[in-house]
Amino acid sequence: MNTQRPETAAATVPANGWAIELEKINKRFGAVHANKDIDLKVARGTIHGIVGENGAGKSTLMSILYGFYTADSGVIRVNGQEHAITDSRHALALGIGMVHQHFMLVENFSVLENVILGAEDSGFIKPSLDRARKELNRLEHEYDLEVDPDAIIEDISVGQQQRVEILKALYRGAETLILDEPTGVLTPKEADDLFRVLETLREQGKTVILITHKLREIMAITDNVSVMRQGEMVATVKTSETSPEQLAELMVGRRVLLRVDKTPANPGATLLEVQNLVVADDMGHVRVKDVSFSIRAGEIVGIAGVSGNGQSELLESVSGMRDQKSGNVLLKGTALSLKGDDGAARAREAGLAHVPEDRQRMGLVTTFAEWENAILGYQGNAKYGAGPFLDISAAKKAAAEHIKLFDVRPANINLKSSLFSGGNQQKIVLAREMEQDPDVLVIGQPTRGVDIGAIEFIHNEIIKMRDEGKAILLVSVELDEIRSLADRILVMFDGVIVGEADPATATEGELGLMMAGIGKDAPRGLGIAEQGPLP
Repeated sequence: MNTQRPETAAATVPANGWAIELEKINKRFGAVHANKDIDLKVARGTIHGIVGENGAGKSTLMSILYGFYTADSGVIRVNGQEHAITDSRHALALGIGMVHQHFMLVENFSVLENVILGAEDSGFIKPSLDRARKELNRLEHEYDLEVDPDAIIEDISVGQQQRVEILKALYRGAETLILDEPTGVLTPKEADDLFRVLETLREQGKTVILITHKLREIMAITDNVSVMRQGEMVATVKTSETSPEQLAELMVGRRVLLRVDKTPANPGATLLEVQNLVVADDMGHVRVKDVSFSIRAGEIVGIAGVSGNGQSELLESVSGMRDQKSGNVLLKGTALSLKGDDGAARAREAGLAHVPEDRQRMGLVTTFAEWENAILGYQGNAKYGAGPFLDISAAKKAAAEHIKLFDVRPANINLKSSLFSGGNQQKIVLAREMEQDPDVLVIGQPTRGVDIGAIEFIHNEIIKMRDEGKAILLVSVELDEIRSLADRILVMFDGVIVGEADPATATEGELGLMMAGIGKDAPRGLGIAEQGPLP
């Protein structure tokens, strides 16, 4: 197949008309031309997908539509009328709402308080809350978005928090709803729940624009899909007339392998051993309960489990970022001293690298330049200077090499890390840890929020490290990813390792049952998460 642009879908005006029309949209950030003469039409009452690699310009384009950025040139039409959208309030007034990849909620406020924040209808808060409660109750029932209005945000699940963001937009009158990588932080079940909500929104006549890199989601939920590459719109097609392979090739500009290609593992000596580990969370609740396992050189051990069953605390403890209550972590037979604020530094010195699950909170200082984050945690390494003196030129040279090796975009070592897309931020962290040549790599959610081309690259790098004799501990909520990469799978439920499985023979259903802590004869439903091995 070639990458010629397919015929644009729905070229004639649809029966319900166009909700959104963008013509010749251009946007530059200095030397970076993020959007180049973009044309996009979205039919009213449909779910329209936008796919592309990280840095392709998807989020920039939608941020222009939502008023976060102003286009350098071009035309925006909403329901057929031309508008110069000046800010997000203007966009909301035109019926455009947006749910961002990283939620914008006040964690110690209630659901109800977050929904009305900035949209109070009087100077008296109680009448505003009372009126909002009635409207919120209506919206919850109409769109199948039930959530406790009095719950505190920090006490509810990520999936529930996302519902709050959607309710915020609907409460403000959104007719067109933009969702930016909405499943990047969701479990498979939460993703299924979200797509049921989106189907309800479509049935009620709302328009949904879905930015995602997950082709399974595009194929399962959208009516039309637009593909962006390097700031340009390269195709818009009807979803029913395309395939994951075609979309992947359009996104990347080359054929993409939609599976992990690896040879059987050849394990050697034990490199990492976890003995009777007990770990508590920040509230003092025990989340890891007497866990023991080992990983050999040249082996990937994956931990499968629904988010919140102790995997995060396990990774943080093994990497020295969280104190354990009891137990030991051994590297090449020697117990690591991980307690205290410098536990992670001692783990790195011993040869254990860590890619944390949350790249923004734990993997980067987003106000730092890319080159500073490229050596973060390793700034004391002799190759970056001697004693207290940092060799900035050496650090920048290493950062430039990382950018080239991992195809970080834009290739600017002086750019603040906050200005990179989520997937490129992930590449910065992965490059920093993988290029230190560790004996053990502990990695959480390696491809969260990462596009299809980068996923293929990251998976290949992980397999390459395994084949070089490294021991890798992998945690991912993407069960397909665990099954594809791991040589052995450990299943974690309620802080305990409840079973071990061979990824070559274990089915997704069997693993799912263990992840839920129920027996093999328990019934299970089939959602988007179980529709086959697409990315």
